[in-house]
Amino acid sequence: MIDCGEGTQMQLRRSRIRFTKINHVFISHLHGDHCFGLIGMISTFGMLGRTAPLHIYATEEMGNILRIQLDTFCAGLGYEVVFHPIDTARHAVIYEDRSLTVTAVPLRHRVPCCGFVFREKPTLPHIRRDMIEMYGIPVCQINNIKNGQGWRTADGTVIPHERLTTPADAVRSYAYCSDTVYMPRLHEYLKGVSSLYHESTYADADEERARSYYHSTARQAAMVARDAGAGQLILGHFSARYDNDQLLLDEARETFENTCLADEMHVFDV
Repeated sequence: MIDCGEGTQMQLRRSRIRFTKINHVFISHLHGDHCFGLIGMISTFGMLGRTAPLHIYATEEMGNILRIQLDTFCAGLGYEVVFHPIDTARHAVIYEDRSLTVTAVPLRHRVPCCGFVFREKPTLPHIRRDMIEMYGIPVCQINNIKNGQGWRTADGTVIPHERLTTPADAVRSYAYCSDTVYMPRLHEYLKGVSSLYHESTYADADEERARSYYHSTARQAAMVARDAGAGQLILGHFSARYDNDQLLLDEARETFENTCLADEMHVFDV
């Protein structure tokens, strides 16, 4: 989960996402709309009988607040809350497992803030079952073939790895750029991401306001997506001053065409 504002539990239930599926929560910064729902969710997990650890990634300040909240509201929780402090000024890997890495990306807001980039690790190519059966290759050799080996038949013919496999799935990546003023070099951290979420609080006419409040315009978000070579851009965090978010979408699409608006309960294919 990325950020945890008020109403998170309601949205999880509406989405039919099981609470037990959430094991890692990444908090971008200490503004209420990004973290007010965290302690309530932690408490609910405990009441539901959770036993698996829950890992929280956030600034050191959040760690201090969380410890007080846990002591005050969650005595006898029943599971461990593991806190991982993030240095929001550093571009660094903060989580890694067999399938992906999560990297913190420095952002510029009114308080320490960072974004996150989730990148899948490359997978092995797919085995061609028809070729395996044709050449009578034993199952015990499949992993060797996936890792690049060919196969030698009984008459000494070598069947190259490329004939026995099809290419691996393309690696997917998702970047989340929370509240930030426009950063001309931000795209350098986001090169080639499949999908980019970028805040787009303001329209062009309010660019000065965006700068003074350390937010971005929709067009600036599109510039980041364009310069990063992103596959698609998802805009969010719209100011309530606009009656119609279509204005933000139109301005962004003038710079980066494959742009869409975030909307509650909408599912995007990354």
